[in-house]
Amino acid sequence: MTLVQDRSLVDLRGVRHAYGKPGGAELLVLDNVDLTLKEKEVVGLLGRSGSGKSTLLRTIAGLIAPGSGAVVFPEKADGSRATVSMVFQSFALFPWLTVLQNVEVGLEAKRVAPEERRRRALAAIDLIGLDGFESAYPKELSGGMRQRVGLARALVVDPDILLMDEPFSALDVLTAETLRTDLLDLWIEGRMPISSILMVTHNIEEAVLMCDRILVFSSNPGRVAAEIKVDLPRPRDRQDPGFRMLVEDIYVRMTERGAPGQPREGLFAGTGIGMPLPRVSTNTMAGLMEAVAGGPHDGKADLPQLAHDLHYEADDLFPVAELLQLLRFADLAGGDLSLLPAGRRYAEAEVDARKQLFAQHLLAHVPLAAHIRRVLDDRASHMAPARRFRDELEDFMSEEYAAQTLKSVIQWGRYAEIFAYDEDADLFSLDNPA
Repeated sequence: MTLVQDRSLVDLRGVRHAYGKPGGAELLVLDNVDLTLKEKEVVGLLGRSGSGKSTLLRTIAGLIAPGSGAVVFPEKADGSRATVSMVFQSFALFPWLTVLQNVEVGLEAKRVAPEERRRRALAAIDLIGLDGFESAYPKELSGGMRQRVGLARALVVDPDILLMDEPFSALDVLTAETLRTDLLDLWIEGRMPISSILMVTHNIEEAVLMCDRILVFSSNPGRVAAEIKVDLPRPRDRQDPGFRMLVEDIYVRMTERGAPGQPREGLFAGTGIGMPLPRVSTNTMAGLMEAVAGGPHDGKADLPQLAHDLHYEADDLFPVAELLQLLRFADLAGGDLSLLPAGRRYAEAEVDARKQLFAQHLLAHVPLAAHIRRVLDDRASHMAPARRFRDELEDFMSEEYAAQTLKSVIQWGRYAEIFAYDEDADLFSLDNPA
């Protein structure tokens, strides 16, 4: 097991960050986040989309400045401070440069002499298993090989801290598993020139497999909801009872409700039309209800097992499950998704009956949908420009979230036939109401 030392490499205290536009609504992404990264540990930031994990990583990297709070790199014994390097989700390679030239970029920026630059770059390429591809261009490489180039580029500058922003999420399952295993082997063997790793992930099993500590983030805004120590020997076995128990515990933590009288932190922050809504199709919702209603779940499914059966990651599964809860088709608690009577009726119903049931629940439990329908009913023309509703949403959320939320409600409302929408005219109407 990796031994964790007492000396910290970076300390975050009360970090807060918000996005907004002049004169517009402010979207709070991170709120009062404390984090300490120590030597000889791998720490995972785990949470759903919108929990500010990537924003926090970029703050540590110095790519963005926090709105408030402090990011402190304590002085080391030699008077220096920890350095960082970052691996991105999207590879971020220069397509006109060869593998060797891409890896050398950071060293060139540091004005390392050409001969030394080449020696160190070749060593990094060999370390991550791309020996022989030095003269290849990114277009000639597979996704996994491109990410190895990104890893070599990050390691070649000898950072103290390696920051990784969902480094395996753009890869297919088998490639991701191979690269993850190779990276862990390099870490365990002490062959990488780094002191610690801080990684963003939305894959619960990946976090348990790789990390010594896991910080679970709530969403809207992002806060550290829990800190979990992973006291499992390496290498870790996904089928080990201790491993499965810890995965289950994290699912429970990420679905538990707040204290009595307190709002539950999660996807749907705020009330009224100010709730940001995910882009989840009605087909996806129907499919999940059918899966839970059928065998072997019979109306109540364990989330880790459900995710495994459906090949979903937490970031894919949670928005759908929480949306079913918002619509009162299901209940999400204790790591389980349980269909409510309406959800069972929906799963068993024919198409027309499903639409009618969905329309009832959409109007009753999604305030924005009810608001749009009410405006259309009250107008003599039974028409309203979509811009009117986007402007209202932007009083509560960013432009991007407002557009996403309205697109979601448009899709759901069309399916339920509670209103029509003309995309060319960007206009709501009751031309084809239910």
